[in-house]
Amino acid sequence: MEEVKIRQAQPEDLEEFWELAFSNQKAKWTKLNGPYFHDDLPTKEEFLSVYAYRNWINNKNHLLVTYNDQIVGSVGAGFEDRSLKHWLDMGITIYHEDMWDKNIGSRALNLFMDYLFKLYDLPHIGITTWSGNPRMMHVAEKIGMKEEARIRQIRYYQDKYYDYMEYGILRSEWEELRNK
Repeated sequence: MEEVKIRQAQPEDLEEFWELAFSNQKAKWTKLNGPYFHDDLPTKEEFLSVYAYRNWINNKNHLLVTYNDQIVGSVGAGFEDRSLKHWLDMGITIYHEDMWDKNIGSRALNLFMDYLFKLYDLPHIGITTWSGNPRMMHVAEKIGMKEEARIRQIRYYQDKYYDYMEYGILRSEWEELRNK
């Protein structure tokens, strides 16, 4: 079976990672990952000089996803309540669509969920997405998360409204799933 792993980014990964993740402003993943915010991807110079070191190197909440030892994506987590650090939300991006539908995302999120519950003494971890990203909604449910909130028609993209979606799982539910 092909091997999916998560790991910290190393300085020698940065150029390859930028090329994979950020070099194509029109990559299909950008149409699914909050496109309604109209965020620009960092230039290579911005990424290598600032963004990578602020967000990736030595950051325990942002890890690379590898598939057969090749970088294919990333996972990340952040506190929705900022300095209070009680409400953790995570996410994943698999950058090239030829790597989609290979079960990489759910396997990586399973690893990341284990990692986060070991790293933080929290009762809950969540994922936020939008109804225009059915793959993310599917993978959240596939790994055992439950839909916890749906705010209807507040994400506007390409002349259409979509729902804001939140999924979550309690530590006790995760442990029960892991022990089956």
